[in-house]
Amino acid sequence: MKNSQNRIYKRVVIKIGSGFITGQTSDSGTCALNRLVEEIYSFIRARNEAIIVSSGAIALGATKIGLKKRPVDLPGKQASAAIGQVDLMKMWERLCAKHGGIVAQILLTKHDFYDREKYLNARNTILKLLSLGVVPVINENDTVATEEINFGDNDTLSAVVASKVGADALIIFTDVDGFYNGDPRKNRDAVIMREVREITNEMKRAATSSAGCSLSIGGMASKLSAAKIAMASGVDMFIVNGKKYSCLSSILGGSVKCTKFISEQKMEGKKRWIAFGARVSGKILVDAGAARAIGKMSTSLLPSGVLLAEGGFHRGDIVSVFCADTEIAKGMVFYSCEDINKIKGHKSSEIHKLLCRRDYDEIIHKDNLVILS
Repeated sequence: MKNSQNRIYKRVVIKIGSGFITGQTSDSGTCALNRLVEEIYSFIRARNEAIIVSSGAIALGATKIGLKKRPVDLPGKQASAAIGQVDLMKMWERLCAKHGGIVAQILLTKHDFYDREKYLNARNTILKLLSLGVVPVINENDTVATEEINFGDNDTLSAVVASKVGADALIIFTDVDGFYNGDPRKNRDAVIMREVREITNEMKRAATSSAGCSLSIGGMASKLSAAKIAMASGVDMFIVNGKKYSCLSSILGGSVKCTKFISEQKMEGKKRWIAFGARVSGKILVDAGAARAIGKMSTSLLPSGVLLAEGGFHRGDIVSVFCADTEIAKGMVFYSCEDINKIKGHKSSEIHKLLCRRDYDEIIHKDNLVILS
């Protein structure tokens, strides 16, 4: 379908938070989720595709074993997830079966995106399910995820998934009307930002990471991080009050009061993986001149602009590029950390003299470099 800006939304990722899932215990919660599933299948019947990213496993498991609050210890969270994931998928299977739909469970961690081959396998599985008319229901694999490999919240996971599958839009259903320019609980003058084309420092300060519910995680800070990923990947993102609105065509068409983050660019697949999927193995610190060159002139990173390399990484690894304390880029290196520290500050023509070889002129070629800031 098209919206007022003539953008076509055919493949949409829909993120549903724990508040909606645990709300199934109330009549209003059941009605809201039933309406949403009905709208999802109305959207699919119009020859579109929908992917669901569903929170709720830990919350459902914690409730089932009588916990009043979300567990804070890792074994407690993993045990609750193992219990709750069964009920979560039963719920989605039941809701979608009412519309003749079939669902498939996909559990992911960051590890599944670190290796490009694994990432492509996961992507191809999701795309195959869509081609079969099956709705993928994706959740973080909380049962095995540790702090090192988890996404931390399903807002981020949904944005990464939207980026990886080439989605046109990401809709995050929550219990607020959108992104406010201040905390509406404390500031009566705070208003919803209806359209956002750039995430500013003022918006970051306005965002809150308050969970709002003892059985859920995430807040506006996590949604802002998700928007950053989505916008950089060519995906428009919507923050919508799912208890008020569920019609996907109305949301995507612009007739619903919500916040829309509008993407102005489209990052190609390999760069999306570098920016938001690959494991970062180290850090390169560059001077201001190099930062300007790669940021404003889209040049490759040369040895002359490098101040320091850290992390013990190897050729072909992904590293973060910093100028002072700001991460400005990520990229795939042509030289190891040890070699970079030998050639840093020198011209490319001096590489052979310093290393007794000269594989490349660049430390990171511009085709393997993603500008973040």
